[in-house]
Amino acid sequence: MTPDGTRVAVIQAGSILFDTQRTMAKLRDLVAEAAGRGAKLALFPEAFLGGYPKGIDFGVRVGSRSPEGRDWFRRYFEAAITIPGPETEALCELAKSANMVLAIGIIEREGGTLYCSVLFIGNEGKIIGKHRKLMPTAAERLIWGFGDGSTLPVLETIAGRVGAAICWENYMPLLRTALYAQNIQLYCAPTVDDRETWLPTLRHIAMEGRCFVLSACQFLRRSDCPEDYDPIQGNDPDTVLIRGGSSIIDPFGKVLAGPCFGEDTILTADLDFREIPRARFDLDVTGHYARPDVFQLKVNTSPMPAVEMVHL
Repeated sequence: MTPDGTRVAVIQAGSILFDTQRTMAKLRDLVAEAAGRGAKLALFPEAFLGGYPKGIDFGVRVGSRSPEGRDWFRRYFEAAITIPGPETEALCELAKSANMVLAIGIIEREGGTLYCSVLFIGNEGKIIGKHRKLMPTAAERLIWGFGDGSTLPVLETIAGRVGAAICWENYMPLLRTALYAQNIQLYCAPTVDDRETWLPTLRHIAMEGRCFVLSACQFLRRSDCPEDYDPIQGNDPDTVLIRGGSSIIDPFGKVLAGPCFGEDTILTADLDFREIPRARFDLDVTGHYARPDVFQLKVNTSPMPAVEMVHL
């Protein structure tokens, strides 16, 4: 690639649910394959490390929680990773050896709470940022906490300016605007939304933000889950729980790769960053196409801890 662009890889694959070490091994192989294709950035799906337990309810009813559901959460809690931790150390070594930027959907454990996050690791082998999902959707709120405005970065990397919004965060117009305002070039949208409506969402974001949009979705079968897992979709090992739909979109809304359904795959595309100013010539929603005299967005980027220890 020339200095005006980069090659990116979008990974469509599923976790080995509740088995973080086997998922890490799978991740290593996928990074090696993406690096072999010359990619400078690899995006993994939402909750790739830690897993997305689609189809189970953790024993929750209004006003009650079952002992069995509590034990499923214990298993999920133990499969999550910490930042820093042994998994992040291994990921940093992997990114450095591959000379690649990694953006990985993880389930992050802090204290007694889990967060759905994206971890960004630079090609020099260091954690450069993370984004915690601000608004888990529906039953996700049973198992994940809420992020705050302190983890909404757009990061300068060898692959370009990178940020992320996770799954249905991409339906939050103000969150998207906060990313656009940071001159995002590579808008990452890791997800488990495998419906037909997802692609038009991505194309809209690319057109609205005049940026490249990369979306990685899991491909998950029942056979990737423990034997005692009992999803509502059924227990046939070949049952597809998440069918994929990953894609790469350019700043004019053109689909460069995907969507792909029904299999593990790696999508790649060579991106020409000169397309961004060409596209922003007639639409820059936080610049010349904005009306700050009518509309303004204020973003609280301060961490919001529940407890702050102060020395008086």
